[in-house]
Amino acid sequence: TQYHKGQAADVQSHRDTISTFVLPTIPNILTEPEARASYLVEHYWDYTNFADTNYIHHPDIVEQAWVNYIDLMKLVPYSTAESSLTNMFNDKGKHKKCYLYLMELAEKYLYEPNSPMRNEELYIPTLKAILNSHVLDESEKIRPRNRLELALRNRQGTPAIDFSYTLASGKQGTLYTLEAPYILLYINNPGCHACEETLNELRNNTTITQMVANGQMTILSLYPDEDLNEWKKYLNAFPAEWINAYDAKQRLTKQRLYDLKAIPTLYLLGKDKTV
Repeated sequence: TQYHKGQAADVQSHRDTISTFVLPTIPNILTEPEARASYLVEHYWDYTNFADTNYIHHPDIVEQAWVNYIDLMKLVPYSTAESSLTNMFNDKGKHKKCYLYLMELAEKYLYEPNSPMRNEELYIPTLKAILNSHVLDESEKIRPRNRLELALRNRQGTPAIDFSYTLASGKQGTLYTLEAPYILLYINNPGCHACEETLNELRNNTTITQMVANGQMTILSLYPDEDLNEWKKYLNAFPAEWINAYDAKQRLTKQRLYDLKAIPTLYLLGKDKTV
């Protein structure tokens, strides 16, 4: 098809009309800050038409809007955030390309370990909504399904999964036989830079040191990998008051008992082993 210069400009104008993100207008009757924030979260995407694939070509608009949206979540009850995310990932009226783009944004900001906005409690309703989507085929749901399975394990407020550990002497123990008001599970690979930084922070934290000394906290440092020679190189780097052990059966990784998408990973448990 041939176009004159003026016609081409008109076609481009028609194709791409995305220039800004339009926020909903909060009713004046809502005066309480939480009520206003809740309304904004619930109606945040009202003027966004994700049937239009032009949105995926404007990350400067859509991605910034997503970041602001997630940032608002800390101002509202979890039930409001959960409901909003569920509605957001309802595939009704959304183009598949747009839906996949939204999934990428959720992964980037709510799931990736280096994201400052990482939040599995918000990612869980997102994953549930994704698995109910009709726009995705079953192969595209494999990764979300696996991630949801992991996210629901050892969730905050739930009992941690028990496992056995082995000391350098060969003596064995289990997580649930440890007795202390608090247990800090520190899953690490002592050769990694981030692990060394975290180890130094834990050793130099006055509050943690005092709690361990007073019997208020037990720290279980657990090596999840199989190269024991590498682990043994660093045995002297750990405080003697800690329990320094390894996962002999590698259940944490092989059976995916814990989500180890990043190393180190830390869990703080109460006396009843609740996360």
